[in-house]
Amino acid sequence: MDERVSSGARSRRPAPLPARVVLAVAAAVVALLLAACEAPGRTVTDDRGPVPAPPGPSPYGVVFLGPGDCSSRGPVIREVFCRSEKAAATVLTRHLGTPSSGPPCPDATDFVLHVSETGTGARSRLTTGYACMRNLEPPHPGDPGQGGGPLTVVGDCVTASRAGEVTETACADAGGRAPRYRVESAVRRRAQCQDDTDLFVSLRGEKPVGCARRSTGW
Repeated sequence: MDERVSSGARSRRPAPLPARVVLAVAAAVVALLLAACEAPGRTVTDDRGPVPAPPGPSPYGVVFLGPGDCSSRGPVIREVFCRSEKAAATVLTRHLGTPSSGPPCPDATDFVLHVSETGTGARSRLTTGYACMRNLEPPHPGDPGQGGGPLTVVGDCVTASRAGEVTETACADAGGRAPRYRVESAVRRRAQCQDDTDLFVSLRGEKPVGCARRSTGW
């Protein structure tokens, strides 16, 4: 056996381990690695990236009246399961602020709910805002020509007053003597309305001018 002496101390080359010992050590290392990956609090990196979650309504109760959620009808509005017999309307969109200063509701909105969560029981950061609602079943006053809803859209009919204000009315309503006008189109500027436009109506959105013509059918 070849022996060497260095720094006054004798050293020997370690004898090779038997094959069984080598296999046992390798198995122990693998077991330790698996245990580390499964230990609580550890993070495992997946190079494939996260799998995107499918779109849909927010989990029930996490965001009060979030998009896709449903509400009851009555003096006290409550969030309910959409399949519940108490469900009356669904949330189209939900915004912070007020309807006059925030983003406009979709044209299909039947009514607007002013939402306010306060105190320690508030479940989300959307504590003050408004929800654009649509009834689950007819009637839909927000649809064009129905004479209701929070928005005036193309297809709606209005009556005008001397004060320069307009009131939406149902196009099929034969009552009343005030002149009626139907909003035929929406444009960005008054100059883009047709020459036979009788009344300009203020709308919301990217095209804030409604071009209305007087109806002669009543």
